[in-house]
Amino acid sequence: MSDALENINPKLYKKIDERQITAHDEDEDIVDEFDAREIFDLIRNINDPEHPLTLEELNVVEQSLIEIDNKTNRIHVKFTPTIPHCSMATLIGLSIRVQLLRVLPSRFKVNVEITPGTHMSEAAVNKQLADKERVAAALENSHLLRVINQCIGIK
Repeated sequence: MSDALENINPKLYKKIDERQITAHDEDEDIVDEFDAREIFDLIRNINDPEHPLTLEELNVVEQSLIEIDNKTNRIHVKFTPTIPHCSMATLIGLSIRVQLLRVLPSRFKVNVEITPGTHMSEAAVNKQLADKERVAAALENSHLLRVINQCIGIK
């Protein structure tokens, strides 16, 4: 990473309130399917690679851009880079994907992509993020893995 910031003064957004835990949520006898809010809660605090801010604070991830189908075990997350030429888009997408793959049951197929029309290299980045072999190869790179772990808060 270079020392020059691409987006020197990003727009900040208000964080949404933490999810309130109810007695229903804590009842072990009730089958509780995953929902978009739960997935959002898993990725909202990922740190931006360029700023000491979370993806939620930068509005890179939003609950409304998460689709989940518990019947087919599919999760689709769209994210919106802060600028259309963001060189960190692939790293952000990898961080989201890695976080979800690490914490969700293995039955889920996770798809992470850029919100349509929000990035100049959207098709290329989406192709990289969808390619399991390229993702696996990226995670074998110790420097890249360290950066991803910093983004998702693992020391």
